Amino acid sequence: MEKTLIRAASRTELVSEYYFSAKLAEIARMRQEGADIINLGIGSPDMAPAAEVTGELARSASLAENHGYQGYRGISSLRQAFAEWYRRYFGVMLNPETELLPLIGSKEGIMHISMAFIDPGDEVLVPDPGYPAYAATAMLSGGVVRRYDLTVENGWVPDIRAIEAAGVDRVKLMWINYPHMPTGTRATRRLFEELVDFAERHHILLCNDNPYSFILNNEHMSILSVPGAHQTALELNSLSKSHNMAGWRIGMLAGREEYINDVIKIKSNMDSGMFRPVQEAAVVALAAPEEWYERLNKVYHRRRQKAEEIMRLLECSFSRSQSGLFLWGRIPDRYSDAEELTDELLHRNHIFITPGSVFGINGRRHIRISLCADKKTIITALRRIEAGVTKEQLQIN
Repeated sequence: MEKTLIRAASRTELVSEYYFSAKLAEIARMRQEGADIINLGIGSPDMAPAAEVTGELARSASLAENHGYQGYRGISSLRQAFAEWYRRYFGVMLNPETELLPLIGSKEGIMHISMAFIDPGDEVLVPDPGYPAYAATAMLSGGVVRRYDLTVENGWVPDIRAIEAAGVDRVKLMWINYPHMPTGTRATRRLFEELVDFAERHHILLCNDNPYSFILNNEHMSILSVPGAHQTALELNSLSKSHNMAGWRIGMLAGREEYINDVIKIKSNMDSGMFRPVQEAAVVALAAPEEWYERLNKVYHRRRQKAEEIMRLLECSFSRSQSGLFLWGRIPDRYSDAEELTDELLHRNHIFITPGSVFGINGRRHIRISLCADKKTIITALRRIEAGVTKEQLQIN
């Protein structure tokens, strides 16, 4: 007689497998069957970090004493490097000893913040469209997700009056993400000031997820630069996009000392510190000259031009003012939704592009093209669409 399996915790029923996890598995199966899939869906930088960064990793990893457990707050030199980075580019002064916390990737920080501040029944304001992790971590922490609309009509920014009109008495935390993913919208100083004022008036913790400031964007803004933000805001940042270090898992959390200490209570029970050579390499990365970002953005600019050609070929409308690693466009009316178009591209042309519905209801008529493929690959995708290539023609002999 077959034994009954142990039932998973009920919280696992609140979330499903991450979209890209399942989609990459599907693509892997198609490739095993001989398909040549072009992946323009994932925001994982395909270029390497600066040579001096990997050199420092190798140097530090060669030292026997660097392979032990590390402190939960990161090494002092990394906190100082993050503080200098914020002073230089964001005009924000942070105490590296108390107001900065290195993280094993900023996605980790989203979970830590949620667990540190959300009690069962607390409401969490989550952007739609927005990064799925905001809603997932809120639910896993026992919170109630309250989605707020971002639409092309309101410039992809929160309508604070509409949020207030719906009631905010039970709202504990609000996620924002500027420059915004997936729409590429930049924040303005006025928007940040209005959001900080809103959070102060309603006693809400305002969390800005800020990993895209350096990609196709020269307006580096931090929510922490706004007067009053220190009382009510936290900010996440990352080296994943800005320094081509996604797989290294180096992020940071900045904000008031008391809030950092609350997060440490969670973090210290979930990991045993970051590998010291990775931290020391991150110190070198953070000291990169402005020329590093300029060279990186020249590459992304050339890729972006070709991605715009794909959008036009697909008859999608888009704004050229977008920043970040992606291009966001509205699909033609002849498609029922974005998934119809992206499934057609995947199975007919063997090109994977992300449907905007992944990011919320307000994305269901949009697609997102990643710039994390070289220009030659993007041109190949463009040519396939132009030629109307079929999947039979793309089989590997």
